[in-house]
Amino acid sequence: MTRTFIAVLTFAVFVTLPGTALAQQKVMQLTAMDYIEIQQLVAKYARFIDTCSNNGYDYADLYTADGIFLPVTDGKPAGKGIQGRERLAEVSGGGSRGCKNVGWIQQGVRHLYPNHIIEATPEGAKGTVDMLMIGLGGDPNKIQYDGHYEDIYVKTPQGWRFKQRTHHALLSGGRPAAPAPASK
Repeated sequence: MTRTFIAVLTFAVFVTLPGTALAQQKVMQLTAMDYIEIQQLVAKYARFIDTCSNNGYDYADLYTADGIFLPVTDGKPAGKGIQGRERLAEVSGGGSRGCKNVGWIQQGVRHLYPNHIIEATPEGAKGTVDMLMIGLGGDPNKIQYDGHYEDIYVKTPQGWRFKQRTHHALLSGGRPAAPAPASK
């Protein structure tokens, strides 16, 4: 009788655990509209940071109330991140900075975010997107790659928002080195 009980208990644990793990890993089903809305979130990010619209608060409102922007420069975190509506507005040039003396705006820089990949997660979605800047130094024809973003998106009553946006910038090294030619 003891062997039968142990065998049944072992079988029950074996059958239950995989089902529990699968339930925890189930990803959200994203609709076509979800993908469009997330792409629009990233497009608004570019427009709002380039124009300092609404004194930077349009940019800040793209994040959840507890959302965070994490700058990483050349692989090293640059501080603990920026969190909170006021601090996010300031990082975009607005808030207490008043959209004055914002270098990229004065130069006429425009941000572009190509190669956007979005994947469903249990909490919402995650994404990666490259960052290009046009107009550095006032030259409207100059385009520079400045790393990429890794994002965590969540759907809120106000629509999709950034829960976390990590910018992996390449400031000291500039553009990545070209690959070495293949040897024959």
